[in-house]
Amino acid sequence: MQLVDIGVNLTHPTFARDPRAVLERAYAAGVKQMVLTGTSLDESEAALRLCRVLDDSQQRLFCTAGIHPHDASQWSSETSGLLKGLLAEPEVRAVGECGLDFNRDLSPRVQQERVLEEHLQLAVETGLPVFLHERDADVRLVEILRPFRDRLRAAVVHCFTGEKRALYAYLDLDLHIGITGWICDERRGTHLHSLVREIPATRLMLESDAPYLLPRTLRPKPKGGQNEPAFLPEVLREVSLHRSVSEEQLAQSTTACAQNFFGIEPLKT
Repeated sequence: MQLVDIGVNLTHPTFARDPRAVLERAYAAGVKQMVLTGTSLDESEAALRLCRVLDDSQQRLFCTAGIHPHDASQWSSETSGLLKGLLAEPEVRAVGECGLDFNRDLSPRVQQERVLEEHLQLAVETGLPVFLHERDADVRLVEILRPFRDRLRAAVVHCFTGEKRALYAYLDLDLHIGITGWICDERRGTHLHSLVREIPATRLMLESDAPYLLPRTLRPKPKGGQNEPAFLPEVLREVSLHRSVSEEQLAQSTTACAQNFFGIEPLKT
């Protein structure tokens, strides 16, 4: 099986000591291609550098470029131009991580909404898909997305953790859905067991969101409790269980979906 991990925070400090070893463990586990998440201008530039330094083949690592809603207050008159420059790089395959976070509210909501609209306009101009973050803001996110949707190539709500109302609203907008180890969490993720059945195979992708969201069903548990893309097969196992499909079938469909969404060529054998 070959998997694509659509959300890896490889620029996180916990991976700084040996990111190449992290990738090698992922490759050995069947996670053959990864999209590194950009969450600020600096982190987006760092993700781009990692793609170039760690992927000699130019077939395995790709990245996004954007401003996380937590950092929306850092947006300035220069940000759009700088971000547009990053989006022109061939390794950058999506606009984001961007969106709304009304759970932690680390940036004012009005600013989050304005910055999201800036990202959506960049996606329209560049023709790139959008990598979206949403917490406790599904109604407002849909309201902002709807006027842009016909002009957007595609968009994915990454790390979906919401309820039925949010999922159906996103599917009605023809959005893709990213599922993480949240579905493996018996304390807060069991509602996803039934909802994951509702996602069309052509719009479902898998992600680790490493180093966050270690699958709680993983055995044995790694020392330190840090998630890695190498553990994505555990998310695959859990999702396949609740969709009543084989792991092989789910791997094939989610990999094809991710490659199509991000414009990634399948690995040459």
